[in-house]
Amino acid sequence: MSARIRLLTPENIPAAVLLKDAAEWNQTALDWERFVSASPEGCFAAEFEGRLIGTSATITYEDRLAWIGMVIVDGQFRGQGIGTALLQRAIAYLDARKIPSVKLDATPQGKLLYQKFGFASEYEIERWNLERAAGEVAAAETSHADLSDILSLDRAIFGADRGSVLRSMSNAAPEFVMSKVRKGKIVGYAFGRRGSLADQLGPWMAQDEEVAASLLDEFLRRSGRERAFVDCVRANPWAIPLVQARGFQFSRPLTRMFRGKNDSAGKPQLLCSILGPEFG
Repeated sequence: MSARIRLLTPENIPAAVLLKDAAEWNQTALDWERFVSASPEGCFAAEFEGRLIGTSATITYEDRLAWIGMVIVDGQFRGQGIGTALLQRAIAYLDARKIPSVKLDATPQGKLLYQKFGFASEYEIERWNLERAAGEVAAAETSHADLSDILSLDRAIFGADRGSVLRSMSNAAPEFVMSKVRKGKIVGYAFGRRGSLADQLGPWMAQDEEVAASLLDEFLRRSGRERAFVDCVRANPWAIPLVQARGFQFSRPLTRMFRGKNDSAGKPQLLCSILGPEFG
């Protein structure tokens, strides 16, 4: 079978949403719009007989760090090299742009494939899942540190400016934008989004356990939803114990991987959780 690999367009978003729904992923149509608007030449579709059967997407931060995500293949067409072809197209696009560092978050199954394309492991991530009775959504305090100050700190923590994505997250779910300030200095911040399956916390950054716990509890208070996800950085000393204490259950492991230089590593030791496997 030969699938055609082409650009993914805004008109393909409804079909892409159906594809990710079948895979039971948490993204929404808005997440797809973020990719296509940010990287119109860097999102790809596999098509067979006029049907969308696979996707891959890229997003670039400051032309110094790029992300590959949303590599999905319809279950009926797996094992036929379509995912590999979509990954190759994404890598070729980023190489042509001379992006020095390319990253992604790999499942254990995908890790072996990515290693063949020169990706190396950076650190480990774990998804944790909370199932609870729906609660009353608490009113969110509107006051937090200036968003531009939060984004400036996030640039140092993440390793590149991803302000456009985080501003989009803030606009879509302002109730989940939180920060903690001590003596005029931001010591923690968090964002969140309302996914198709669960509310998701991330990025979640804190300089100590007290700040981390406060942000986590406030997110859960503002969410009230039956299900919540958080992708914890495993090396962080307090993230996983904090979510465990609140009833989260381990879901799956991920490995952050990079290809090329890792000059934009940031300060992952201060991250309790990432934004998400699709965005970094």
